[in-house]
Amino acid sequence: MKRLVRTLLAVVGVLALVTVGAVVYVTTFFNPEDMKPRLVSVVKEHTGLELSLEGPLEWSFYPRIGVSVAEAEARLPDQADDAQAFAAFSEASVSLAFTPLLRGEIAIDGLTLDGLSLNLERDSDGTGNWEALLERLENRADDAEKALAPASAGPNPDDEGGLSVALNIASVEVTKGHLSLVDHQAGREWQAEKLTINGSNVNPDTAFPLSSTFQLKVFDQLDGGGEGETTEERTPGLQSDVTLESDVNLGLADSRHVLSDVTLETSTLLAGASEPQEATLTSDEVVLNLGEQRLHMAPSQLDASLLAPQLGEKRVAMTLSFQLESDYGAGTAQLRDIALSGPDGLSLKGNLNLKELNSAPRYDGQVRLAPLSLRAWLARMDAMPSMSSDEALSEVALTSPVEGTLEQLSLNGLTLVLDDNTFSGSLGARFDGTRVDLDLEGDRLDADSYLPPPEQDTAANGIPGIASALAQDQDGAPAILPKSFLAGLDESVSLALGQLILGGQRYQDVSLSMQGEGGRHRLTGFEAGFHEGRLKATGVLDASGDDLAWQLAPEVEGVRLESLLTSLGQEPAPLSGSLHASGELTTRGNARHELTRHLNGTLDTRINEGSIPRANISRQLCTAVARLEGEQTTREWSENTRFENISARFTIRDGVAQNDDLLITLPGIEVSGGGQLDLGSQRFDADGAARFVDTADAACSVNRRLEKVPFPVRCEGSLEGDSSQWCGFDADAFKANLGELVAEEARSRVNEEVEERLGKELERLDERIGEEAGKELRDAVRGLFN
Repeated sequence: MKRLVRTLLAVVGVLALVTVGAVVYVTTFFNPEDMKPRLVSVVKEHTGLELSLEGPLEWSFYPRIGVSVAEAEARLPDQADDAQAFAAFSEASVSLAFTPLLRGEIAIDGLTLDGLSLNLERDSDGTGNWEALLERLENRADDAEKALAPASAGPNPDDEGGLSVALNIASVEVTKGHLSLVDHQAGREWQAEKLTINGSNVNPDTAFPLSSTFQLKVFDQLDGGGEGETTEERTPGLQSDVTLESDVNLGLADSRHVLSDVTLETSTLLAGASEPQEATLTSDEVVLNLGEQRLHMAPSQLDASLLAPQLGEKRVAMTLSFQLESDYGAGTAQLRDIALSGPDGLSLKGNLNLKELNSAPRYDGQVRLAPLSLRAWLARMDAMPSMSSDEALSEVALTSPVEGTLEQLSLNGLTLVLDDNTFSGSLGARFDGTRVDLDLEGDRLDADSYLPPPEQDTAANGIPGIASALAQDQDGAPAILPKSFLAGLDESVSLALGQLILGGQRYQDVSLSMQGEGGRHRLTGFEAGFHEGRLKATGVLDASGDDLAWQLAPEVEGVRLESLLTSLGQEPAPLSGSLHASGELTTRGNARHELTRHLNGTLDTRINEGSIPRANISRQLCTAVARLEGEQTTREWSENTRFENISARFTIRDGVAQNDDLLITLPGIEVSGGGQLDLGSQRFDADGAARFVDTADAACSVNRRLEKVPFPVRCEGSLEGDSSQWCGFDADAFKANLGELVAEEARSRVNEEVEERLGKELERLDERIGEEAGKELRDAVRGLFN
């Protein structure tokens, strides 16, 4: 046994001496510069690249055996001499571990690549300068492994009994790398600078740890942006420091690359930002199958720390978890178990299917937003509008299928919870704000809760709602609507509500529909129950011209005035009845004073079967008549004035409403008149006259002489003034009317007396000249007094 051991040790010793001697011979007597022409020839034969080796090719010996080359460049076949090389590096070296050589194995101890530079370019047609190279490599792949065998200084590893290659690289290191991609088709450039890659125990069959860092820059311009600005002075639109750590299984045999326990950290600075956005992606496993063109990401999580003016002054931490399956060859992907969480109760979950990723991406799926306070998010973004209710937007939630593209989004089958209100239907919009599609049904909406608080009423003694609605704005008043937005907006809107609260008013069974295209927005229908009646309207808002042009056709059917006026703050109501109105109105402008000044159209109004409380016009008129007759009224009067009908037609010209056919019908009395109202200044003046009419339901017995006498009323003032001072009895006009009556009666009496005396004289004349002749003369004389 001892002899056997000695013999074996002797054999090993001899083999070791032979190996060491061979290495010493190669590194001492073999000139590596002689390999340069062979390397240049092999590279050109298999890749087509023109290899230039400017630096020395050197051997190293003990404790590692290796070779290194410096200052190498590879140019494309048709590349200009003054252009940047397609690929280059400052120095590359590979070393073999010495000890395995004693066992007859070739073990690569280290691979180092310093100053790597790779310049990729895509032309305006989308063709990359690397495509011809890849095609040539694919065609010569089978011969690549044998390319350098004739130049080998040692035994051929493929020969039986030769040295075995243990392809397990103890260390791979890439330092000071630079990669760039210039895309003329997209007008953009990507650069990866300060690239480092570190791997240990790199093996094609088993997983090994790998780490990499680099700085990514994205330029939105290919040349210098400003006058005199060089390419190096350009400001990137995005700059990100990237760190990657993972265990990698190369899977070269089946082109199935697996990354396990992935951690990808980024610190991204956007153009104009002072601080970067931080994000970390972790994944249990990422599988890239090049053969099947598929990508798989096991449960993954993206943690982001975002800082932006839109999100407030402090950083916002958000987390997104998901799983991904993608067939990028077919341009499809599936995102499963999506869960986005963040502060203030943000919790969004769902699934998405993506299609046509290689051309025009589309997606569909399902989303569910858990109840959250939108107020907190709006306050964080300093975008919280002034609202009447402190509880508005305290609870917002939705569930819906989702579909769309990179330009638009549609939520069909939407269920939306807005505070205490629930809506269902569909909602869609373009991300650039040029189109909105809405079709919703809801049980109730208190719109006043989401509107700014009402301004203090400075016209407390005026008609509630009128003064503030007609208040004249000063020049430079803010615009009512965003004209530029409306000019480019298309919409299709349909809204149905069981109840709507707006402006302190309650509307029932509300339906609204709008259609817009090319800046022309049509109110195709509006209907709502309103104070026991109905409101209807159609109209047009044209934003395509220099000024907003408005058209409105309102219609009111059977609205109870007493209920409406009481809701406006006048309690008890000064007028009751059933209001009917219709009209055609036009105006232009985008401020209240402009809309008022340019208002034109007609408005027909009618109030049926109503009353004026706490005042009896019939009693007042009958009392006045009785006094004129020297009598007193003995009838018991109601406290209110009951009327049968009030009607008027208003013609509006440039903000001034005129009327000349006002008619108020009371039992036994008619009031007629007319006047005008300047909607801009809110000044008005009107004249009216009350007359007694002979009806079966007369207010009082009137001397027939007074039925012809109008009782005039004069009204003038401002809508912001005291309503008790608006109207008064016009005594001067009444005296003039009485004067006309007395004069008419006097003329009548004179005519009667003259006719009586003439009659007697003419009868005597008939006796003298005959009856027929006397008749002719009598008629002629009477004609002189008529």
